[in-house]
Amino acid sequence: MVARTAAELAQAIDQGRGVAAAELVLKGGRVLDLVTGEIFATDVAISGDRIVGTCGNYRGIREIDARGKIVVPGFIDTHLHIESSLLTPHEFDRCVLGYGVTTAICDPHEISNVLGVDGIQYFLECATEVVMDVRVQLSSCVPATHLETSGARLEAGDLTPFMDHPKVIGLAEFMNFPGVLAKDPDSLAKLEAFSGRHIDGHAPLLRGLDLNGYLAAGIRTDHEITTADEALEKLRKGMHVLIREGSVSKDLHALIPIITERHSPFIALCTDDRNPLDIAEEGHLDYMIRTAIAAGAPPLAAYRAASISGARAFGLSDRGLIAPGWRADLAILDDLADCRVSSVISAGRPVDDTLFATRKPVPVVGRASVKARRVRAKDFTARGSGPSTPVIGVVPGKIITEYRAFTLPYRDGARHTDTAQDVIKVAVVERHGVNGNIGVGFVNGFGLKHGAIASTVGHDSHNICVVGADDADMAVAVNRLGEIEGGFVVAADGKVLAEIALPVAGLMSLLRHEEVRDALIPLRQAAKALGTTLAEPFLQVAFLPLPVIPHLKITDKGLVDVDRFELIDA
Repeated sequence: MVARTAAELAQAIDQGRGVAAAELVLKGGRVLDLVTGEIFATDVAISGDRIVGTCGNYRGIREIDARGKIVVPGFIDTHLHIESSLLTPHEFDRCVLGYGVTTAICDPHEISNVLGVDGIQYFLECATEVVMDVRVQLSSCVPATHLETSGARLEAGDLTPFMDHPKVIGLAEFMNFPGVLAKDPDSLAKLEAFSGRHIDGHAPLLRGLDLNGYLAAGIRTDHEITTADEALEKLRKGMHVLIREGSVSKDLHALIPIITERHSPFIALCTDDRNPLDIAEEGHLDYMIRTAIAAGAPPLAAYRAASISGARAFGLSDRGLIAPGWRADLAILDDLADCRVSSVISAGRPVDDTLFATRKPVPVVGRASVKARRVRAKDFTARGSGPSTPVIGVVPGKIITEYRAFTLPYRDGARHTDTAQDVIKVAVVERHGVNGNIGVGFVNGFGLKHGAIASTVGHDSHNICVVGADDADMAVAVNRLGEIEGGFVVAADGKVLAEIALPVAGLMSLLRHEEVRDALIPLRQAAKALGTTLAEPFLQVAFLPLPVIPHLKITDKGLVDVDRFELIDA
């Protein structure tokens, strides 16, 4: 919230008392009170970036007709990676703010793994220019583990210079929970540096006494919860549960039982990773709210989780209620249960194209970051001592994968794909110009019958990940990514069928969000033409190299048994 002079405060007092016209008034609407659950008729008076009057009639220098509308606090996405929207922060701002998301708490973990401190600096510069309030959690795990090759390494001393930036809250998701439990010196150094500040958690399936040890390090949130039982244990132990619904990780339906008025002060909403096509087709946090309500969650609980609860969890004490003195972040709805947002107020400013035009551009970083060597079909040979092999099992709608075993065709000392069993190859190609590693394995659950899909979005180190039924097509797709500075590519029969370039660190597009959305449509169609049965195959590819999510993953160094946190001999 912007500090005010005595004169500005005096003006706000007069406007709140109604003795002077407010700068902006929403006239004739109704407000959802997140304290009592009441919906009552009132004007909402605004001075500068804050609300100065409710529960009365006001006159304004500018007035907006809110008759027939319901006004709720602006929504807070409590954990996301803007890079996973495939958009720059400026375009993410323009894409999402209209859905009522007035605060986004982001972890620039993806760009940090490619560019290090330059990526963090870029995000902080963007955060000072965009319309919505973008807050930054400093990336705690770059690289996420020792089991992969990243483009950068961030130690505690690299992060502390950013600690007091006005847009910084604290330390982002501490993904290396095995490192915390093992008292790894690097992990402890970061936890010590941020002791007393907010620290986000990342602890999929962590339960019992190990969970206690993790929380004893000062970690306070988790967005990797996939069952109501796990959520309840973490709530009992003082964690703030961030319910996630992204483009791949879809946990909302499983966690709707905990969206109650009793739990709502201790739960919040997040998207983590959501692309512009899903946003255009379904929405953002508004989608989560209406889906939860339709499934039986009390509206009061859903709207608390979308705003005041997240604000309190992250120490943003100025927002989340519609009351005098609070930040004027507001979503104006046509319908409460359906959460259809008709207009938005961000820090007292009506959101429209004119407001977006006031933002200053920030030069992009990370061009030409794809430095992978050119590959050939033979680089994807899967050597092995026999036909039996561990296979990554994809679970649709989850980033958790299973450890499956298959017997595959075996010739000349190498294992081969078997589309009859829905087993194709997966490979990770190091793309930062460090060592040229290529890890090769197999994956089950894509449905791919021929061709290949490749991506430079490969959590968390963002090497190239490619899946395919044909080694030559895998090479075509990987090499094309180098030519377009990163992105997504679909290839078959030796040709590129569809692509989208993501030249900003190999993660984000230079296009407007409408253009990215439109480009994703033929990309999905091309993937489905190859036989894939997954609703979002590209981000599913991107999560195969994520060695902090159980159970079996792959990096440029090979297959990773995440449960044992070690590379395995396949």
